[in-house]
Amino acid sequence: MKRHVAWAAMAVTFAASAAIAETAPMDVKFTDVGAVAESLTGQPGDATKGAEVAATKSLGNCVACHKVSALDASFQGNVGPELNGAADRWDESQLRGIVVDAKHTFEGTVMPAMYKTGPFIRPGDGYTGKAAPADLPPILNAQQVEDVVAFLMTLKEE
Repeated sequence: MKRHVAWAAMAVTFAASAAIAETAPMDVKFTDVGAVAESLTGQPGDATKGAEVAATKSLGNCVACHKVSALDASFQGNVGPELNGAADRWDESQLRGIVVDAKHTFEGTVMPAMYKTGPFIRPGDGYTGKAAPADLPPILNAQQVEDVVAFLMTLKEE
């Protein structure tokens, strides 16, 4: 009987760890139009946490470039498109792809990839003589990406 309980406990532990397995940045699969169909975490995003990531300077800082009326931020940028109505313009997989690495959707964009570790073009070598290290951590972790996507999915035209 004790063996059955031990095996059951191991199975539950394995299933739980498999459920929260993250897709590594270099393993993200994009469609030919830049969408990412699969969740990076297998967990739903939290729109409230996503709003916090979008508005926080040390996290996503989306409002530095985008206007988002749903966020109470003192300064909102105008470099990127307004995110009001984003859920009407793009579906969840497209939004995930844009957040992960918008260059797969908009080739010439200046938006930084939020979930990428490389390869990067590093002009620092020619300008300063100092390049960033070869491996940089992603700006957001996988769950933060899912949270931002969940928040963006709440942004519909009024």
